[in-house]
Amino acid sequence: MALYHFHVTQLKRSAGQSAVAAAAYRAGEKLYCDYYGKTHDYTRKQGVVHTEIMLPENAPEAYRDRATLWNAVEVVEKNDRAQLAYNFDIALQNELSMEENIELARAFVQQEFVDRGMIADLCVHMPEGVGGDANPHFHVLCPMRPINPDGSFGAKQRREYALDANSNRIRNAKGDYVFNAVHTTDWHTPERLDAWRKAWADMVNARLEEKQLPERVDHRSYEQQGIDLVPTAHEGIAVRKMEERGIRTEKGEINRRIRFFNRMIRTLKEKISQFYEWIKEYRDKSNEPNLYELLGHYYDSRYADAYSRKGKTKSLKEYTETICFMEEHNLVTISDLESMLDKISATTSDLNGQIKKISARQKELEELIRYGNMYLQNKPIYEQLTSIRWKKPQGKFKEQHADELRLFYLAKRKLTEKLGSTNVTISAWQDEINQCERARNALYDEYRPQHELLMQLCKIKSHINNMQRSLTGQIEKTHQHDRT
Repeated sequence: MALYHFHVTQLKRSAGQSAVAAAAYRAGEKLYCDYYGKTHDYTRKQGVVHTEIMLPENAPEAYRDRATLWNAVEVVEKNDRAQLAYNFDIALQNELSMEENIELARAFVQQEFVDRGMIADLCVHMPEGVGGDANPHFHVLCPMRPINPDGSFGAKQRREYALDANSNRIRNAKGDYVFNAVHTTDWHTPERLDAWRKAWADMVNARLEEKQLPERVDHRSYEQQGIDLVPTAHEGIAVRKMEERGIRTEKGEINRRIRFFNRMIRTLKEKISQFYEWIKEYRDKSNEPNLYELLGHYYDSRYADAYSRKGKTKSLKEYTETICFMEEHNLVTISDLESMLDKISATTSDLNGQIKKISARQKELEELIRYGNMYLQNKPIYEQLTSIRWKKPQGKFKEQHADELRLFYLAKRKLTEKLGSTNVTISAWQDEINQCERARNALYDEYRPQHELLMQLCKIKSHINNMQRSLTGQIEKTHQHDRT
C-alpha cells in the first residue's frame, strides 16, 4: 500500500543539535566538527544506499564535500541558539524499485529545493525490513541561509525600516530606528511547506500512474479530507524493531491510543444515542434540573461552536467520558453533585492538612539535625576554649577559631530554643524523618485519587453553572422581547 510521510523540522543549536553530527548520521560517515571540536563516526550505520550533495548556482564546488559544507554552516551561525538547517524526512514507495525511488527523490530535490537556491544534502535509506515490511525513505538537510552571487552565505532576514510621510526613518522613544525583520526567502512559510507536500504527492502519483499501479497518496490531513479519524504518528525503523521485540515505546503507546480512539469514534454516535435514551429514564426522578439535560445542552453548544472537526470530536469524547463518570457515581441531580462535591472537598482538605503537618514536622527535624551536627562538630573547639585558664591565650584562641565558635553558639542557642536543652539525638531524629516520609507518602497515595475526583466534580459544576447562566440569559431576553 502506498505510504505518504513528509515531515520537516529545524536543526537548532539551542536544542543541543549539530549540523555536522546530523549530516554524518544521515550519510553514515565520519566527520569532524570544528565548532565543537568533536568527531562524529557513523560509519557502522547500515541501510544507507545513496548520498550526494546537490548545489544551486553560485554555490562553491567545495561544498560538495560534506565536512566542508556543514562546518561552513556551523561557522557562519554565530549565535549559540542559532537555527542551522531544515531537516526533511520523506517516505519512498515499496511499489517502486530502489533505482526508481532514488531517481524520484533526486528529481524532487532538484525541482523544489536546488532550483530555489537551496543547498541539499540528500541521503536515501533502505533499513532492514521489520515484519516483512521495508521502510525506504530519504533525508534532506538544507542550510537555512541562501547563497549570495559571490558564493557566500546570505542573511536569513533583512531589516525593513518604518518611514514617515516624508520617507524618513521613524525613531522610537529610545531613539532607535523602528524596523521589521523580513525573511529573505519563503522557505519557512506554511504555504511553501504545503506546496512542497503537494508537489511530492503529485510526483509520486504521476510515477505510480505511469507504471499503471492503482495506489495513490494524498498530502492532505484526515481533517482536510473530511475523514473523522486521528492520524497515527510516524514510528520509524528503530521504534518498529523495538516493538517487534516486545519493547513498548512512547510512540508505540501513542499509536495504540490513537487506534483505540479511532475505534471509539466509529461507534461514538451510536453510544451517544444510547446515552440519551438512558438519560430520559431519569427525567422524572426529581423536580430539580437534570444534570444530564444541562450537560447535553452545554456540549451541544460546544459541538456547534467548534471550529474544526478535531474540536468537534474532542467535545463528543469529553461528553462521553463525563456521562460515564456521572453514571459510575450515581449523579443525577444538582443536589447529588453538590453533596458529593462537599464530601470530597472536605476529605481532600483534611488529607492536605495532615500532609502539610507532617511536612512541617519533617522540616523541623531536618533543621534540628543541621543544628545538631553543627553543635557536635564545633563542640570540641568550645571545650578546648574552656580548658584555657589564662585570659591572653584564651583571647588569641577565640580570635583563631572565631567562625567555629560562632557556629557553636548559634547551634546551642537554636537547640535550646527548640528543645530546652542541647541533648542531640541525630539517629532518633533521622528515624522520625523516615517515619514521616512513609506516612506522608501513604497520605499522598490516598490524597491523589480524591483530588482527581474533586477536579472532575468541579469541572462538571463549572459546566452546569455556565449552562444555567446561559439559559437564564436567554429567558430574560425572551421576556424583554415580549414586553417590547
